[in-house]
Amino acid sequence: MLKQRMRWMPVLGIVFAVLLVLSACGNNDKGTGSANGSGTASESASGSTGSTGDSTTGSSSGSENGAAPEEKTPETTETEANVPDPDASHPIVTIEMEDGGVIKAELYPEVAPNTVNNFISLIKQGFYDGTGFHRVIPGFMIQGGDPDGNGTGGPGYSIPGEFTANGFQNDLKHTTGVLSMARGEDPNSAGSQFFIMVADAPHLDQLYASFGKVIEGMDVAMGIVNVETNGETPVKMPIMKKVTVDTLGKDYPEPEKQS
Repeated sequence: MLKQRMRWMPVLGIVFAVLLVLSACGNNDKGTGSANGSGTASESASGSTGSTGDSTTGSSSGSENGAAPEEKTPETTETEANVPDPDASHPIVTIEMEDGGVIKAELYPEVAPNTVNNFISLIKQGFYDGTGFHRVIPGFMIQGGDPDGNGTGGPGYSIPGEFTANGFQNDLKHTTGVLSMARGEDPNSAGSQFFIMVADAPHLDQLYASFGKVIEGMDVAMGIVNVETNGETPVKMPIMKKVTVDTLGKDYPEPEKQS
C-alpha cells in the first residue's frame, strides 16, 4: 500500500506541477490581455485623443471654416450682394423743380455702373432740364425724364438693363426713395426715363435697374405724386427746371450704348 502511494506521488507531483504551470500561464495571459488592453486602450485613448484632437481640431477648424461660415452666410451674402457701399462717396444729383422744390439723390455706381454713367452723362448734357414727371401713381412712383413728355421719348439710344433678371446682379431693392430706370418689354430698352419710388414695391426687385436713392426732399416727391391727374397723367406736369450732379471730383466715362 505504501508502495502504491509512493508510486502515485511522482504522478501527483507532475500533475500538480502541470496545474501550477497552467495556472501561471492563465494569469500571464490575463495580465498580457490587460496590459494589451491597457496598451490598446491607451493607444486607443491616445489614438482617440489624437483622433479626437485631430478630429476636434479638424472639426473645430472645419467648424470654424465650415459651420461658422454657414452661420455667417447672411453677412457673406450681404458683402457679396451688389448693394450700395455705406463707406463709399457717391455722386449727388440735385433736381430743382420749377415750383422751387428740391430733390437730392445719391447714385450707386457700385450697383449699376453703366446706368449711373448714363444718368451722369445725360445730366451733364442738360438733357433733363425742362423735362417733367409725366406719370404719377400715388402709393407707387413718379416717372420722368422723357423729352417728349408722354412716355415715348428718350435720348435716341438704349442701354443694357443692369438688373438680375437680365443677367446682371443688382440687389438694390425698390424701397421708398429709390431711383430706377423705366423701360419697355425689352430688358435693354432703358434710355433716359427714370422713376422715383414713393412706396416700397418688392415686386419690381431684380426686374428693373435701380441705381440711386433720394437723400433729401422726399416730401417734394410726395407732393409731386399727389398732384391733380387725369388717370396717371398730371393735369399740370411738374417740371424739372434744372438737374445737376456733383461727382465729387471723380470722372465717369460715357455709357455703353445700344442703338
